[in-house]
Amino acid sequence: MAELDWLASESALVGGWVKTGREQGKDSFAFLELNDGSCPANLQVIVDAGVADLSTLVQTGTCVSVEGLLKVPPEGTKQKIELRVERVLHVAPTDPARYPIPKTKLSLEFLRDHIHLRPRTNTISAVARIRNALAFATHSFFQEHGFLYIHTPIITTSDCEGAGEMFQVTTLISEADKRDKELIQNPPPTEADVEAAKLTVKEKGEIVAKLKTAKATREDISASVAQLKIAKENLSSLEERAKLKPGIPIKDGKMDYGQDFFSRQAFLTVSGQLQVETYACAVSSVYTFGPTFRAEHSHTSRHLAEFWMVEPEIAFADLQDDMNCAEAYVKYMCQWLLDKCFDDMELMAKLYDKGCIDRLRMVSSTPFERISYTEAVRLLEESVRGGKEFEKNVEWGIDLASEHEWYA
Repeated sequence: MAELDWLASESALVGGWVKTGREQGKDSFAFLELNDGSCPANLQVIVDAGVADLSTLVQTGTCVSVEGLLKVPPEGTKQKIELRVERVLHVAPTDPARYPIPKTKLSLEFLRDHIHLRPRTNTISAVARIRNALAFATHSFFQEHGFLYIHTPIITTSDCEGAGEMFQVTTLISEADKRDKELIQNPPPTEADVEAAKLTVKEKGEIVAKLKTAKATREDISASVAQLKIAKENLSSLEERAKLKPGIPIKDGKMDYGQDFFSRQAFLTVSGQLQVETYACAVSSVYTFGPTFRAEHSHTSRHLAEFWMVEPEIAFADLQDDMNCAEAYVKYMCQWLLDKCFDDMELMAKLYDKGCIDRLRMVSSTPFERISYTEAVRLLEESVRGGKEFEKNVEWGIDLASEHEWYA
């Protein structure tokens, strides 16, 4: 603990949320485990009963802001530093009977029902910090290697993958719903209504003509012209409303996208590749990094509806250059996690994947093996002859399936 001795007796103002709290010494003081989300470790906070009402502080989920002195705890305790509170600046208490995030370990499925509070859990906050680090590292890698970051559109008319599994963006449905409700509350005019309005326009027009022929006063003519104008506007409004039909607009038996927001079909992007390739043909090394969407009817962890994708494109490069870039990027990401997120990765290893840190070290330090497609098929065929069974037959010319890619 000697490396933290310099912090002793330093004044600090901290804010965070109580992970756990307990009153001690016959309720004369309380221990709080405080976390502000910046790292997985908690700060132990000690509050005397004379400083604040302890019963409101110790409940899990309570938000507090406190000021005090940092102290090095006695030898043998797991804490490296603790805070002796001198002043409680703010308390936002929780109702323990209603707060849904207890101290016990919770399933990820349970957290889906409490989305607004799940970032306070160890798992979700760690994932958020890891994703933040990887996103930052992605930009760092490509910027350090001379790539230009290109912002590609999220809404597009292009199906870059050619599979047609895209989410459509349209206002036709919502506009049709609004129009249907409006037509129910205020039905469109009948033909008789329109004809009556036309007759009114005709009559008002004849009155204006007669007044002009009789050389009436300017005031009388202006008043009649104003009435004629109102009658024409009313007719125009009735004719427009008479054209309204319930449901989605149809033209030639198909949805009329000419009335849609973009006047054509539009979709959420499945890839920025098409746009970024055009930039590669102008400014050389480029990449895009942003959200993509797939409307595939396969609800597995390998077929996400929304995810972030990195797509680099390199001009004046061959396949070896492409593989070198991919290998360097993956290694960079792994080493970044080891350097910047080791505490969070230790939590992941403890809770979900014991070997994740060892794999990061292995991938970051081991050269990638490279073989041709033909050699890969040959090895798979040898394994089949040796008794290995695959769901999809192995022969030269097939697209390698996941089971083939994972086989080693």
